[in-house]
Amino acid sequence: MRKGAKAAVIGGVFAIMVGGAGYGAYNVVTAVTGSGGSSTAGAPSPRRTGPPTADEIKDVSQKFLAAWAKSDPDSASAYTNNAESALSALTGWHEDAHITHTTLTAGAPSGAEVPFEVKATVSYEGKKKTLAYDSSLTVVRGLNTGRALVDWQAAVVHPDMRRGDTLVTGEASAPPIEAVDRSGNVLTKEKYPSLGPILDQLREKYGDTTGGRAGVETYIQRESEDAGTKTLLTLVKGKAGELRTTLSATAQAAAERAVKSFHESSVVAVQPSTGQVLAVANHRQDGFNAAFQGEQAPGSTMKVITAAMLIDNGVASVNSPAPCPDTATWQSQTFHNLPGMKANEGADLADSFARSCNTAFVKLIDEKPLTDESLTREAQDRFGLGQDNWKTGIASADGKIPPSGGPDRAANAIGQGQIQMNPLNMASVTATAKTGVFRQPVIVPRSLDDRQLATARGLAPNTAAQLRQMMYRTATVGTGAQVMAGLGPDIGAKTGSAEVTGQTKSNSWFTGYRGDVAAAAVTEEGGHGGDAAGPIVAAVLRAGS
Repeated sequence: MRKGAKAAVIGGVFAIMVGGAGYGAYNVVTAVTGSGGSSTAGAPSPRRTGPPTADEIKDVSQKFLAAWAKSDPDSASAYTNNAESALSALTGWHEDAHITHTTLTAGAPSGAEVPFEVKATVSYEGKKKTLAYDSSLTVVRGLNTGRALVDWQAAVVHPDMRRGDTLVTGEASAPPIEAVDRSGNVLTKEKYPSLGPILDQLREKYGDTTGGRAGVETYIQRESEDAGTKTLLTLVKGKAGELRTTLSATAQAAAERAVKSFHESSVVAVQPSTGQVLAVANHRQDGFNAAFQGEQAPGSTMKVITAAMLIDNGVASVNSPAPCPDTATWQSQTFHNLPGMKANEGADLADSFARSCNTAFVKLIDEKPLTDESLTREAQDRFGLGQDNWKTGIASADGKIPPSGGPDRAANAIGQGQIQMNPLNMASVTATAKTGVFRQPVIVPRSLDDRQLATARGLAPNTAAQLRQMMYRTATVGTGAQVMAGLGPDIGAKTGSAEVTGQTKSNSWFTGYRGDVAAAAVTEEGGHGGDAAGPIVAAVLRAGS
Protein backbone atom coordinates (compact mmCIF):
# COMPACT_ATOMS: atom_id res chain seq x y z
CA MET A 1 0.00 0.00 0.00
CA ARG A 2 1.37 3.40 -0.91
CA LYS A 3 0.73 6.12 1.59
CA GLY A 4 -0.54 9.57 0.71
CA ALA A 5 -2.35 11.02 -2.27
CA LYS A 6 -0.98 12.81 -5.33
CA ALA A 7 -3.12 15.35 -7.16
CA ALA A 8 -2.72 17.29 -10.37
CA VAL A 9 -5.14 19.80 -11.90
CA ILE A 10 -6.01 18.79 -15.43
CA GLY A 11 -8.50 21.01 -17.23
CA GLY A 12 -10.72 21.52 -14.22
CA VAL A 13 -10.58 17.84 -13.27
CA PHE A 14 -8.59 16.41 -10.33
CA ALA A 15 -6.77 13.15 -11.01
CA ILE A 16 -6.40 11.59 -7.58
CA MET A 17 -4.20 8.57 -6.92
CA VAL A 18 -4.93 6.86 -3.59
CA GLY A 19 -3.16 3.73 -2.44
CA GLY A 20 -5.19 0.83 -1.05
CA ALA A 21 -5.91 -2.80 -1.73
CA GLY A 22 -9.01 -3.24 -3.80
CA TYR A 23 -8.88 0.27 -5.30
CA GLY A 24 -8.15 1.30 -8.85
CA ALA A 25 -4.96 3.24 -9.50
CA TYR A 26 -6.71 6.46 -10.57
CA ASN A 27 -10.03 8.02 -9.69
CA VAL A 28 -11.41 11.11 -11.38
CA VAL A 29 -13.20 13.71 -9.24
CA THR A 30 -14.92 16.56 -11.04
CA ALA A 31 -14.31 19.93 -9.38
CA VAL A 32 -17.48 21.35 -7.81
CA THR A 33 -18.44 24.73 -9.28
CA GLY A 34 -21.46 27.02 -9.15
CA SER A 35 -24.59 25.46 -7.71
CA GLY A 36 -23.35 21.92 -8.25
CA GLY A 37 -25.62 21.27 -11.25
CA SER A 38 -24.91 18.44 -13.64
CA SER A 39 -23.76 18.90 -17.23
CA THR A 40 -25.55 15.72 -18.24
CA ALA A 41 -28.42 16.36 -20.65
CA GLY A 42 -31.76 14.60 -20.65
CA ALA A 43 -33.99 13.22 -17.91
CA PRO A 44 -32.55 12.61 -14.45
CA SER A 45 -31.42 9.10 -13.58
CA PRO A 46 -33.85 7.12 -11.41
CA ARG A 47 -33.17 7.26 -7.69
CA ARG A 48 -31.10 4.25 -6.65
CA THR A 49 -32.16 2.01 -3.76
CA GLY A 50 -30.70 -0.81 -1.75
CA PRO A 51 -27.25 -1.08 -0.16
CA PRO A 52 -24.37 0.70 -1.91
CA THR A 53 -22.50 -1.43 -4.41
CA ALA A 54 -18.81 -2.25 -4.08
CA ASP A 55 -17.99 0.23 -6.84
CA GLU A 56 -19.98 2.97 -5.11
CA ILE A 57 -18.27 2.27 -1.79
CA LYS A 58 -14.83 2.53 -3.40
CA ASP A 59 -15.72 5.62 -5.36
CA VAL A 60 -17.31 7.76 -2.65
CA SER A 61 -14.79 6.79 0.05
CA GLN A 62 -11.87 7.67 -2.23
CA LYS A 63 -13.38 11.00 -3.17
CA PHE A 64 -14.17 11.86 0.44
CA LEU A 65 -10.68 10.96 1.68
CA ALA A 66 -9.00 12.77 -1.21
CA ALA A 67 -10.94 15.98 -0.54
CA TRP A 68 -10.20 15.78 3.18
CA ALA A 69 -6.49 15.22 2.51
CA LYS A 70 -6.42 18.24 0.14
CA SER A 71 -7.78 20.51 2.90
CA ASP A 72 -11.08 20.92 1.02
CA PRO A 73 -13.73 20.47 3.74
CA ASP A 74 -16.49 21.84 1.49
CA SER A 75 -16.01 19.13 -1.09
CA ALA A 76 -15.37 16.41 1.48
CA SER A 77 -18.52 17.20 3.44
CA ALA A 78 -20.58 17.03 0.23
CA TYR A 79 -19.80 13.30 0.10
CA THR A 80 -21.45 12.70 3.51
CA ASN A 81 -25.03 12.32 4.68
CA ASN A 82 -24.62 15.18 7.16
CA ALA A 83 -22.76 17.89 5.30
CA GLU A 84 -23.23 20.56 7.97
CA SER A 85 -21.69 18.52 10.80
CA ALA A 86 -18.96 17.14 8.57
CA LEU A 87 -18.04 20.63 7.35
CA SER A 88 -17.73 21.91 10.90
CA ALA A 89 -15.53 19.00 11.99
CA LEU A 90 -13.29 19.00 8.92
CA THR A 91 -12.88 22.78 9.05
CA GLY A 92 -11.91 22.41 12.71
CA TRP A 93 -9.36 19.78 11.65
CA HIS A 94 -7.23 22.63 10.30
CA GLU A 95 -8.39 25.68 12.22
CA ASP A 96 -8.80 24.22 15.74
CA ALA A 97 -6.43 21.23 15.66
CA HIS A 98 -3.80 23.21 13.68
CA ILE A 99 -3.10 20.38 11.26
CA THR A 100 -1.08 21.55 8.27
CA HIS A 101 -0.64 18.35 6.27
CA THR A 102 -2.80 15.25 6.08
CA THR A 103 -2.14 11.86 4.50
CA LEU A 104 -5.05 9.39 4.42
CA THR A 105 -4.31 5.86 3.24
CA ALA A 106 -7.33 3.69 2.54
CA GLY A 107 -7.40 -0.02 3.23
CA ALA A 108 -9.48 -2.81 1.72
CA PRO A 109 -13.23 -2.38 2.32
CA SER A 110 -15.03 -4.87 4.51
CA GLY A 111 -18.55 -4.67 3.21
CA ALA A 112 -19.60 -1.04 3.50
CA GLU A 113 -16.84 -0.21 6.02
CA VAL A 114 -13.58 1.27 4.77
CA PRO A 115 -10.61 1.42 7.15
CA PHE A 116 -7.98 4.09 6.66
CA GLU A 117 -4.73 5.26 8.20
CA VAL A 118 -4.27 8.86 9.28
CA LYS A 119 -0.89 10.56 9.33
CA ALA A 120 -1.06 14.28 10.00
CA THR A 121 1.35 17.06 10.90
CA VAL A 122 0.33 19.23 13.84
CA SER A 123 1.96 22.70 13.88
CA TYR A 124 1.48 25.05 16.80
CA GLU A 125 3.61 28.05 17.77
CA GLY A 126 6.76 26.70 16.16
CA LYS A 127 6.30 23.14 17.38
CA LYS A 128 5.59 20.30 14.95
CA LYS A 129 4.72 16.67 15.58
CA THR A 130 3.16 13.78 13.70
CA LEU A 131 -0.25 12.50 14.74
CA ALA A 132 -0.89 8.96 13.48
CA TYR A 133 -3.77 6.56 14.12
CA ASP A 134 -6.31 4.27 12.39
CA SER A 135 -9.93 5.11 11.70
CA SER A 136 -12.76 3.94 9.47
CA LEU A 137 -15.85 5.12 7.64
CA THR A 138 -19.04 3.46 6.46
CA VAL A 139 -20.83 4.14 3.19
CA VAL A 140 -24.63 4.18 3.16
CA ARG A 141 -27.41 5.00 0.71
CA GLY A 142 -28.74 8.54 1.15
CA LEU A 143 -32.37 8.40 2.27
CA ASN A 144 -33.52 11.31 0.11
CA THR A 145 -31.04 11.35 -2.76
CA GLY A 146 -30.32 7.66 -3.26
CA ARG A 147 -26.63 8.57 -3.55
CA ALA A 148 -23.89 6.57 -1.92
CA LEU A 149 -22.57 8.75 0.92
CA VAL A 150 -20.21 8.52 3.87
CA ASP A 151 -22.28 7.98 7.01
CA TRP A 152 -21.04 10.94 9.00
CA GLN A 153 -20.04 10.27 12.58
CA ALA A 154 -17.59 12.16 14.78
CA ALA A 155 -15.65 8.88 15.04
CA VAL A 156 -14.67 9.20 11.37
CA VAL A 157 -12.29 12.00 12.39
CA HIS A 158 -10.96 9.96 15.31
CA PRO A 159 -12.37 6.68 16.70
CA ASP A 160 -12.47 8.09 20.24
CA MET A 161 -14.62 11.07 19.28
CA ARG A 162 -18.36 11.19 19.95
CA ARG A 163 -21.11 13.52 18.83
CA GLY A 164 -20.43 17.07 20.00
CA ASP A 165 -16.70 16.51 20.59
CA THR A 166 -14.07 18.71 18.96
CA LEU A 167 -10.39 18.23 18.17
CA VAL A 168 -8.20 20.99 19.58
CA THR A 169 -4.51 21.87 19.72
CA GLY A 170 -3.30 24.38 22.28
CA GLU A 171 -2.50 24.76 25.93
CA ALA A 172 -4.12 21.88 27.75
CA SER A 173 -7.34 22.70 29.59
CA ALA A 174 -5.78 21.38 32.82
CA PRO A 175 -2.31 20.32 33.99
CA PRO A 176 -1.54 16.60 33.82
CA ILE A 177 -2.01 14.55 36.98
CA GLU A 178 -0.27 11.61 38.55
CA ALA A 179 -3.15 9.74 40.14
CA VAL A 180 -2.25 7.50 43.06
CA ASP A 181 -4.27 4.98 45.02
CA ARG A 182 -4.98 4.99 48.76
CA SER A 183 -1.48 3.59 49.43
CA GLY A 184 0.41 5.88 47.07
CA ASN A 185 0.69 3.47 44.13
CA VAL A 186 0.61 5.23 40.76
CA LEU A 187 -2.47 4.52 38.65
CA THR A 188 -2.06 4.73 34.86
CA LYS A 189 -4.40 3.91 32.00
CA GLU A 190 -1.70 1.70 30.51
CA LYS A 191 -1.73 -0.57 33.57
CA TYR A 192 -5.44 -0.12 34.34
CA PRO A 193 -7.22 0.47 31.00
CA SER A 194 -10.65 1.01 32.56
CA LEU A 195 -9.33 4.06 34.35
CA GLY A 196 -8.54 5.94 31.12
CA PRO A 197 -11.81 7.93 30.87
CA ILE A 198 -11.92 8.30 34.66
CA LEU A 199 -8.40 9.74 34.85
CA ASP A 200 -9.35 12.15 32.05
CA GLN A 201 -12.28 13.39 34.14
CA LEU A 202 -10.18 13.66 37.29
CA ARG A 203 -7.55 15.66 35.44
CA GLU A 204 -10.13 18.06 34.02
CA LYS A 205 -11.78 18.61 37.39
CA TYR A 206 -8.84 18.58 39.79
CA GLY A 207 -5.73 19.19 37.67
CA ASP A 208 -5.61 22.88 38.62
CA THR A 209 -5.54 21.99 42.32
CA THR A 210 -2.53 19.66 42.25
CA GLY A 211 0.26 22.16 41.60
CA GLY A 212 1.01 20.90 38.10
CA ARG A 213 1.67 22.92 34.94
CA ALA A 214 -0.27 22.57 31.67
CA GLY A 215 1.55 21.67 28.48
CA VAL A 216 0.62 22.01 24.80
CA GLU A 217 -1.41 19.12 23.44
CA THR A 218 -3.71 17.92 20.70
CA TYR A 219 -6.75 16.65 22.53
CA ILE A 220 -10.40 15.72 22.19
CA GLN A 221 -12.59 18.28 23.93
CA ARG A 222 -15.72 16.48 25.09
CA GLU A 223 -19.12 18.09 24.63
CA SER A 224 -19.83 17.52 28.33
CA GLU A 225 -17.41 19.26 30.68
CA ASP A 226 -17.86 16.44 33.19
CA ALA A 227 -16.39 13.98 30.68
CA GLY A 228 -12.98 15.71 30.64
CA THR A 229 -10.60 15.64 27.68
CA LYS A 230 -8.54 12.94 25.96
CA THR A 231 -4.96 13.74 24.99
CA LEU A 232 -3.87 12.38 21.59
CA LEU A 233 -0.52 14.11 21.16
CA THR A 234 1.80 16.11 23.42
CA LEU A 235 3.79 18.89 21.75
CA VAL A 236 5.15 20.47 24.93
CA LYS A 237 5.21 18.46 28.14
CA GLY A 238 3.54 19.85 31.22
CA LYS A 239 4.31 19.07 34.83
CA ALA A 240 2.11 16.54 36.59
CA GLY A 241 0.72 17.14 40.05
CA GLU A 242 -0.16 14.29 42.39
CA LEU A 243 -3.84 13.46 42.92
CA ARG A 244 -4.73 10.98 45.65
CA THR A 245 -7.78 8.80 44.99
CA THR A 246 -9.67 6.33 47.18
CA LEU A 247 -8.93 3.45 44.81
CA SER A 248 -7.00 0.34 45.76
CA ALA A 249 -4.46 -0.87 43.20
CA THR A 250 -5.05 -4.45 44.40
CA ALA A 251 -8.82 -4.28 44.00
CA GLN A 252 -8.52 -2.37 40.72
CA ALA A 253 -6.22 -4.99 39.23
CA ALA A 254 -8.65 -7.73 40.21
CA ALA A 255 -11.58 -5.79 38.73
CA GLU A 256 -9.72 -5.24 35.44
CA ARG A 257 -8.95 -8.94 35.12
CA ALA A 258 -12.47 -10.00 36.06
CA VAL A 259 -14.38 -7.86 33.54
CA LYS A 260 -12.14 -9.02 30.69
CA SER A 261 -13.74 -12.45 30.96
CA PHE A 262 -17.16 -11.11 29.95
CA HIS A 263 -18.02 -8.66 27.18
CA GLU A 264 -20.06 -5.56 28.04
CA SER A 265 -19.36 -5.88 31.75
CA SER A 266 -18.91 -3.33 34.55
CA VAL A 267 -18.06 -3.61 38.25
CA VAL A 268 -17.63 -1.30 41.24
CA ALA A 269 -16.26 -2.05 44.71
CA VAL A 270 -16.74 0.24 47.71
CA GLN A 271 -15.68 0.17 51.36
CA PRO A 272 -18.87 0.03 53.47
CA SER A 273 -17.23 1.62 56.53
CA THR A 274 -16.22 4.76 54.59
CA GLY A 275 -18.09 4.85 51.25
CA GLN A 276 -14.76 5.07 49.45
CA VAL A 277 -14.65 3.52 45.96
CA LEU A 278 -11.98 0.82 45.86
CA ALA A 279 -12.29 -0.23 42.20
CA VAL A 280 -14.20 0.61 39.04
CA ALA A 281 -13.79 -1.30 35.80
CA ASN A 282 -15.60 -1.55 32.47
CA HIS A 283 -15.12 -3.91 29.53
CA ARG A 284 -17.21 -2.29 26.81
CA GLN A 285 -16.80 -1.52 23.14
CA ASP A 286 -18.09 2.03 23.51
CA GLY A 287 -15.73 3.07 26.33
CA PHE A 288 -18.68 4.35 28.39
CA ASN A 289 -18.29 4.34 32.18
CA ALA A 290 -21.43 2.28 32.69
CA ALA A 291 -20.18 1.32 36.15
CA PHE A 292 -20.83 4.89 37.34
CA GLN A 293 -23.14 6.38 34.74
CA GLY A 294 -25.20 3.45 33.43
CA GLU A 295 -28.96 3.35 33.85
CA GLN A 296 -30.34 -0.16 33.50
CA ALA A 297 -32.93 -2.35 35.16
CA PRO A 298 -31.10 -4.16 38.00
CA GLY A 299 -33.36 -7.20 38.16
CA SER A 300 -33.66 -9.03 41.46
CA THR A 301 -30.72 -7.24 43.11
CA MET A 302 -33.42 -4.59 43.70
CA LYS A 303 -35.01 -6.99 46.19
CA VAL A 304 -32.51 -5.79 48.79
CA ILE A 305 -34.33 -2.43 48.81
CA THR A 306 -37.76 -4.04 48.40
CA ALA A 307 -37.14 -6.34 51.35
CA ALA A 308 -36.08 -3.36 53.46
CA MET A 309 -39.31 -1.60 52.47
CA LEU A 310 -41.37 -4.63 53.53
CA ILE A 311 -39.61 -4.83 56.88
CA ASP A 312 -39.71 -1.08 57.60
CA ASN A 313 -43.44 -0.94 56.85
CA GLY A 314 -44.29 -3.95 58.99
CA VAL A 315 -45.45 -6.01 56.02
CA ALA A 316 -42.99 -8.86 56.49
CA SER A 317 -39.94 -10.00 58.43
CA VAL A 318 -37.19 -12.48 57.76
CA ASN A 319 -39.19 -15.41 59.19
CA SER A 320 -42.71 -14.37 58.20
CA PRO A 321 -44.65 -16.13 55.43
CA ALA A 322 -43.78 -15.20 51.84
CA PRO A 323 -45.36 -17.92 49.67
CA CYS A 324 -43.73 -18.56 46.30
CA PRO A 325 -46.38 -19.69 43.75
CA ASP A 326 -45.63 -20.35 40.09
CA THR A 327 -47.34 -17.11 39.04
CA ALA A 328 -48.68 -13.93 40.60
CA THR A 329 -51.01 -11.38 39.01
CA TRP A 330 -51.00 -7.69 39.78
CA GLN A 331 -53.47 -5.38 38.03
CA SER A 332 -53.95 -7.69 35.02
CA GLN A 333 -50.23 -8.45 34.53
CA THR A 334 -48.99 -11.95 35.31
CA PHE A 335 -45.49 -12.38 36.72
CA HIS A 336 -43.40 -15.55 36.59
CA ASN A 337 -40.32 -16.93 38.28
CA LEU A 338 -37.17 -18.04 36.52
CA PRO A 339 -37.64 -21.30 34.58
CA GLY A 340 -37.10 -24.35 36.76
CA MET A 341 -37.94 -22.72 40.08
CA LYS A 342 -40.29 -24.91 42.09
CA ALA A 343 -43.28 -23.35 43.82
CA ASN A 344 -43.18 -23.24 47.62
CA GLU A 345 -46.37 -22.10 49.30
CA GLY A 346 -44.76 -22.51 52.73
CA ALA A 347 -41.76 -20.26 52.09
CA ASP A 348 -40.77 -17.46 54.44
CA LEU A 349 -39.22 -14.15 53.34
CA ALA A 350 -35.65 -15.35 53.83
CA ASP A 351 -36.29 -18.39 51.62
CA SER A 352 -38.03 -16.42 48.86
CA PHE A 353 -35.22 -13.83 48.96
CA ALA A 354 -32.47 -16.45 48.78
CA ARG A 355 -34.18 -18.28 45.91
CA SER A 356 -35.04 -14.95 44.26
CA CYS A 357 -38.74 -15.72 43.98
CA ASN A 358 -40.44 -12.94 41.97
CA THR A 359 -44.00 -14.00 42.75
CA ALA A 360 -43.49 -13.78 46.52
CA PHE A 361 -42.46 -10.14 46.27
CA VAL A 362 -45.23 -9.29 43.79
CA LYS A 363 -47.85 -10.67 46.19
CA LEU A 364 -46.43 -8.73 49.16
CA ILE A 365 -46.46 -5.29 47.52
CA ASP A 366 -50.28 -5.33 47.69
CA GLU A 367 -50.23 -5.26 51.49
CA LYS A 368 -51.17 -2.18 53.48
CA PRO A 369 -49.78 0.36 54.29
CA LEU A 370 -47.74 0.16 51.05
CA THR A 371 -48.50 2.67 48.28
CA ASP A 372 -47.12 3.53 44.87
CA GLU A 373 -44.61 5.83 46.61
CA SER A 374 -43.34 3.40 49.27
CA LEU A 375 -40.42 1.95 47.27
CA THR A 376 -39.32 5.42 46.17
CA ARG A 377 -39.32 6.70 49.75
CA GLU A 378 -37.38 3.67 50.97
CA ALA A 379 -34.72 4.11 48.26
CA GLN A 380 -34.36 7.84 48.90
CA ASP A 381 -34.66 8.04 52.69
CA ARG A 382 -32.78 4.89 53.62
CA PHE A 383 -30.35 4.24 50.75
CA GLY A 384 -29.71 7.80 49.46
CA LEU A 385 -30.77 6.94 45.91
CA GLY A 386 -32.72 8.67 43.17
CA GLN A 387 -32.29 12.35 44.06
CA ASP A 388 -29.60 13.29 41.52
CA ASN A 389 -27.30 14.67 44.21
CA TRP A 390 -24.32 12.31 44.45
CA LYS A 391 -20.94 14.07 44.14
CA THR A 392 -18.49 11.21 43.77
CA GLY A 393 -15.72 13.32 42.22
CA ILE A 394 -16.54 12.33 38.64
CA ALA A 395 -19.75 12.06 36.61
CA SER A 396 -22.14 9.52 38.10
CA ALA A 397 -25.84 8.63 38.22
CA ASP A 398 -27.54 7.80 41.51
CA GLY A 399 -30.41 5.68 40.22
CA LYS A 400 -34.04 6.21 39.27
CA ILE A 401 -36.81 4.79 41.45
CA PRO A 402 -39.93 6.75 40.47
CA PRO A 403 -43.34 6.29 42.13
CA SER A 404 -45.21 3.89 39.85
CA GLY A 405 -48.78 2.73 39.65
CA GLY A 406 -50.37 -0.07 37.68
CA PRO A 407 -48.29 -3.11 36.72
CA ASP A 408 -45.06 -1.12 37.14
CA ARG A 409 -45.56 -1.02 40.89
CA ALA A 410 -45.05 -4.78 40.97
CA ALA A 411 -42.38 -4.76 38.25
CA ASN A 412 -40.38 -2.13 40.16
CA ALA A 413 -40.33 -4.34 43.25
CA ILE A 414 -38.37 -6.99 41.34
CA GLY A 415 -36.03 -4.54 39.60
CA GLN A 416 -37.86 -4.21 36.29
CA GLY A 417 -40.47 -1.64 35.26
CA GLN A 418 -39.09 1.88 35.61
CA ILE A 419 -36.15 1.12 37.91
CA GLN A 420 -32.73 2.21 36.62
CA MET A 421 -29.46 1.45 38.43
CA ASN A 422 -25.76 0.90 37.84
CA PRO A 423 -23.07 -1.11 39.67
CA LEU A 424 -22.05 1.93 41.74
CA ASN A 425 -25.62 2.25 43.03
CA MET A 426 -25.97 -1.43 43.85
CA ALA A 427 -22.56 -1.61 45.54
CA SER A 428 -23.70 1.32 47.69
CA VAL A 429 -27.01 -0.45 48.47
CA THR A 430 -25.07 -3.49 49.61
CA ALA A 431 -22.71 -1.35 51.69
CA THR A 432 -25.72 0.27 53.39
CA ALA A 433 -27.24 -3.14 54.08
CA LYS A 434 -23.91 -4.31 55.55
CA THR A 435 -23.44 -1.41 57.98
CA GLY A 436 -26.93 0.07 58.26
CA VAL A 437 -25.40 3.48 57.40
CA PHE A 438 -25.60 5.27 54.04
CA ARG A 439 -22.27 6.76 53.07
CA GLN A 440 -22.31 8.40 49.66
CA PRO A 441 -19.59 6.77 47.50
CA VAL A 442 -16.56 8.91 46.59
CA ILE A 443 -13.58 8.30 44.33
CA VAL A 444 -11.57 11.27 45.66
CA PRO A 445 -11.71 12.47 49.25
CA ARG A 446 -14.31 15.08 50.10
CA SER A 447 -11.54 17.16 51.68
CA LEU A 448 -10.11 17.78 48.22
CA ASP A 449 -12.82 20.29 47.33
CA ASP A 450 -15.16 20.37 50.35
CA ARG A 451 -18.11 19.33 48.16
CA GLN A 452 -21.47 18.59 49.76
CA LEU A 453 -22.18 14.85 49.84
CA ALA A 454 -25.63 13.30 49.71
CA THR A 455 -27.13 12.09 52.99
CA ALA A 456 -29.84 9.63 54.03
CA ARG A 457 -31.26 8.20 57.27
CA GLY A 458 -29.86 4.73 56.72
CA LEU A 459 -31.43 1.59 58.12
CA ALA A 460 -32.79 0.73 61.53
CA PRO A 461 -30.46 -1.79 63.23
CA ASN A 462 -33.15 -4.50 63.12
CA THR A 463 -33.75 -3.96 59.39
CA ALA A 464 -30.04 -4.09 58.59
CA ALA A 465 -29.65 -7.26 60.66
CA GLN A 466 -32.46 -8.97 58.76
CA LEU A 467 -31.04 -7.94 55.39
CA ARG A 468 -27.63 -9.34 56.34
CA GLN A 469 -29.30 -12.59 57.43
CA MET A 470 -31.09 -12.93 54.08
CA MET A 471 -28.02 -11.98 52.05
CA TYR A 472 -25.91 -14.47 54.03
CA ARG A 473 -28.44 -17.18 53.24
CA THR A 474 -28.32 -16.25 49.54
CA ALA A 475 -24.52 -16.45 49.60
CA THR A 476 -24.37 -19.81 51.36
CA VAL A 477 -27.38 -21.88 50.27
CA GLY A 478 -29.23 -19.66 47.77
CA THR A 479 -28.68 -18.49 44.20
CA GLY A 480 -25.29 -16.95 45.03
CA ALA A 481 -23.82 -19.95 46.84
CA GLN A 482 -21.79 -21.36 43.96
CA VAL A 483 -19.80 -18.20 43.18
CA MET A 484 -19.44 -17.12 46.83
CA ALA A 485 -18.12 -20.52 47.97
CA GLY A 486 -14.96 -20.22 50.05
CA LEU A 487 -15.33 -16.51 50.79
CA GLY A 488 -17.00 -16.82 54.22
CA PRO A 489 -17.84 -16.32 56.96
CA ASP A 490 -18.69 -12.58 56.81
CA ILE A 491 -20.42 -12.62 53.43
CA GLY A 492 -23.71 -11.76 51.76
CA ALA A 493 -25.06 -11.65 48.21
CA LYS A 494 -28.02 -11.12 45.92
CA THR A 495 -28.40 -12.26 42.32
CA GLY A 496 -30.40 -10.63 39.55
CA SER A 497 -31.49 -11.29 35.97
CA ALA A 498 -32.96 -8.30 34.15
CA GLU A 499 -35.05 -8.77 31.04
CA VAL A 500 -34.44 -6.15 28.35
CA THR A 501 -36.68 -5.54 25.34
CA GLY A 502 -34.99 -6.70 22.15
CA GLN A 503 -32.53 -9.03 23.90
CA THR A 504 -32.81 -12.80 23.68
CA LYS A 505 -30.81 -13.18 26.90
CA SER A 506 -31.23 -11.28 30.17
CA ASN A 507 -28.63 -9.01 31.74
CA SER A 508 -26.72 -10.66 34.55
CA TRP A 509 -26.50 -8.75 37.87
CA PHE A 510 -24.82 -9.65 41.12
CA THR A 511 -24.06 -7.75 44.32
CA GLY A 512 -22.34 -8.95 47.46
CA TYR A 513 -20.04 -8.17 50.34
CA ARG A 514 -17.15 -9.78 52.14
CA GLY A 515 -15.94 -8.11 55.30
CA ASP A 516 -15.39 -4.41 54.59
CA VAL A 517 -15.72 -4.69 50.79
CA ALA A 518 -19.01 -4.50 48.86
CA ALA A 519 -19.15 -4.96 45.10
CA ALA A 520 -21.71 -5.09 42.32
CA ALA A 521 -21.48 -5.98 38.64
CA VAL A 522 -23.58 -6.20 35.50
CA THR A 523 -22.94 -8.13 32.29
CA GLU A 524 -25.20 -7.31 29.36
CA GLU A 525 -26.84 -10.46 27.98
CA GLY A 526 -24.92 -12.45 30.59
CA GLY A 527 -27.91 -14.58 31.66
CA HIS A 528 -28.53 -15.47 35.31
CA GLY A 529 -26.87 -13.43 38.03
CA GLY A 530 -24.45 -16.18 38.97
CA ASP A 531 -23.41 -16.90 35.39
CA ALA A 532 -21.38 -13.79 34.55
CA ALA A 533 -21.75 -10.91 37.01
CA GLY A 534 -21.34 -13.31 39.95
CA PRO A 535 -17.82 -14.48 39.08
CA ILE A 536 -16.76 -10.85 38.52
CA VAL A 537 -17.96 -9.78 41.97
CA ALA A 538 -16.47 -12.85 43.65
CA ALA A 539 -13.07 -12.17 42.08
CA VAL A 540 -13.06 -8.59 43.36
CA LEU A 541 -14.21 -9.63 46.85
CA ARG A 542 -11.54 -12.32 46.93
CA ALA A 543 -8.85 -9.70 46.23
CA GLY A 544 -10.06 -7.52 49.10
CA SER A 545 -8.94 -3.93 49.56
